[in-house]
Amino acid sequence: MSQGSVHEWGRVDEDGNVFVRTADGERSVGQYPAGTPEEALAFFTERFAALAFEVELLEQRIRTGVMSPEEALESVKTVSAQVTDANAVGDLASLTTRLEALRPVIEAQRESRRAERVQKTAEAKEAKEKLVAEAEKLAESNDWRAGANRLRALLDEWKALPRIDRASDDALWRRFSSARTAYTRRRKAHFAEQNEKRDAARAVKERLVKEATSLADSTEWGPTAGRYRELMRQWKAAGPAPKDVDDALWRRFRGAQDQFFGARDATNAALDAEFAANAEVKEKLLVEAEALLPALESGSDLDATKRSFREISDRWEAAGKVPRDRIKELEGRMRTVEQTIRSREDEQWRKSDPEKSARADDMVTQLENAIAQVEADLEAARTAGNDKKVKELEENLASRQSFLDMARRVSADYS
Repeated sequence: MSQGSVHEWGRVDEDGNVFVRTADGERSVGQYPAGTPEEALAFFTERFAALAFEVELLEQRIRTGVMSPEEALESVKTVSAQVTDANAVGDLASLTTRLEALRPVIEAQRESRRAERVQKTAEAKEAKEKLVAEAEKLAESNDWRAGANRLRALLDEWKALPRIDRASDDALWRRFSSARTAYTRRRKAHFAEQNEKRDAARAVKERLVKEATSLADSTEWGPTAGRYRELMRQWKAAGPAPKDVDDALWRRFRGAQDQFFGARDATNAALDAEFAANAEVKEKLLVEAEALLPALESGSDLDATKRSFREISDRWEAAGKVPRDRIKELEGRMRTVEQTIRSREDEQWRKSDPEKSARADDMVTQLENAIAQVEADLEAARTAGNDKKVKELEENLASRQSFLDMARRVSADYS
């Protein structure tokens, strides 16, 4: 046998049989009769190299985590069996050792993935519990527009979450689904009720439009304007009808009002133009009436002033109506003159009231008599040297003297 027929991990005999050396001794791996021993060894060592490359590739895939632990373990078993029975020349034991070294790595990955699944399950459960809590809160709310949109978003979030243990997942889903059902049922009931109210409002507003239209040509300005105000109050109280119907009814209702009030305003404008001359007359009468007031301040004859004012008042009434925008101004000035004359009349009566004058004189007399008695008592106390009594009587006398001064002023007003 030539030197090339021997290899560190195998040999070739004279018949072309190839053997691999293992810890348990030599094992035949095949024959290579067609070539030289060197070629035979090269063929079987290349088989080993291919097997070693497969082991290296498996190591990389397992250590990078691209395979699941189950897939990795199955691949290790498969490749280990191939190595054990491999018809190849090389350090097969080292390949087996490398493959066995992958098992703790796979187990660590299994534990890591198990812990990751536990964490993700816990996170998913917590997330679903939050979704359920929010859905149940929405189920009791009256936010019919945003609430429906939010529940749809919550459902999408639920679908994106991984499943958890079946019992918990089913229980949470029942709560979530029940909340959505309860909200949907209440929402439908709300809108059904709203539709009923809108239909009722439509009937009411159609009646109001009919009456408003019938009043549009009325010339009874005051009563009709009052009725339109009442119809407007009823319109507001009726609530909204369906949107398109409500807008159309409002245009008809408002159009009838505009027709009536436009005609009324045109008529009033014509009357105001007619009454403008009356306002000029009343302005001149006001000048006469207001000219009476300075004389009252100088103490002129009140009766003469009252007679003059009555005569001016008669001419005022005869002058007729004035434009509406002048009524408050003109009537206010005339009322001021009248109230001033009446106040002066009341003041004169108060001063000349005999009953009040008698009461004032009587009060003065009573106070004068009482003061004379206090003065006598005071003189007696001083004579007796009763200082305490003197002080009390002096205070009493000062108080009564003050009242007497006041009473005399009141009495003078009636003299």
